[in-house]
Amino acid sequence: QGGGSAVIDMENMDDTSGSSFEDMGEMHQRMKEEEEEEEGEAGAADDEDGEFLGVKGLRGQLGRQVADQVWQAGKRQASKAFSLYANIDILRPYFDVEPAQVRARLLESMIPVKMVNFPQKIAGELYGPLMLVFTLVAILLHGMKTSDTIIREGTLMGTAIGTCFGYWLGVSSFIYFLAYLCNAQITMVQMLSLLGYGLFGHCITLFVTYNIHFHSLFYIFWLSVGGLSTLRMVAVLVSRTVGHTQRLILCGTLAALHMLFLLYLHFAYHKVVEGILDTLEGPNVPPFQRVARDIPVVSNALLNTTAKAAALTL
Repeated sequence: QGGGSAVIDMENMDDTSGSSFEDMGEMHQRMKEEEEEEEGEAGAADDEDGEFLGVKGLRGQLGRQVADQVWQAGKRQASKAFSLYANIDILRPYFDVEPAQVRARLLESMIPVKMVNFPQKIAGELYGPLMLVFTLVAILLHGMKTSDTIIREGTLMGTAIGTCFGYWLGVSSFIYFLAYLCNAQITMVQMLSLLGYGLFGHCITLFVTYNIHFHSLFYIFWLSVGGLSTLRMVAVLVSRTVGHTQRLILCGTLAALHMLFLLYLHFAYHKVVEGILDTLEGPNVPPFQRVARDIPVVSNALLNTTAKAAALTL
């Protein structure tokens, strides 16, 4: 209690300025709980990552399966394409021909053979016949355009292609069937080649007559040029057929179809009626019109008299 002494009263001291032992324990307990919570959250996050990795693995496996299926499908398509190329390669010998050979065969198609005692040789190639069919399509299309042909269903190009290829393939198949029945020695490729080269006369005739509108000129070319090409085919078939009846059936059918097809191509796509009217009456004459007329009624007595007179005369 003196002036120089200092006595500290521990009981009256305020403990709010520091931390007690209990406070330190509470803080340690709280920190431990926070660490446990953080470990729990980390474990949950690891579980979620594991599940996510599992889904990703499943998706990766499905992706590999899909890629494998796509690869197998592409491999099958490639093998099909290779086999198709191999099949096309089989047809290559039928189109492997020199231009000089095609020119010589075109000239030979207009010269009938004389020796029919032994089978005549037929070129087993399709390049020349195919080009002749396309040439006939172009000439026929030109005739359609110059004659103002109107096609209600389809197009001019489709009609020309269908007509020419239909005749070439259809008649070749039909004649080959007849040749099989008549025991003729000819194959389908040879028949296609023979009939295809036989269209050379048709191309010449139609090309001239579509540009020069004279029907007398057409008949001259029809008998001369078309007849020569037909005789060539007939002579070749005669040399490869045994039996007079079989020759008559086979060659007569081919000649009739070939010559009638040329007539059809000329008159179906040509200005026939308009050209005749313009030649006879002039271009300014109005078209003909049909006028209905009354027929006078004849009495029964007159009919009976006429019938009796005719009977007495007989």
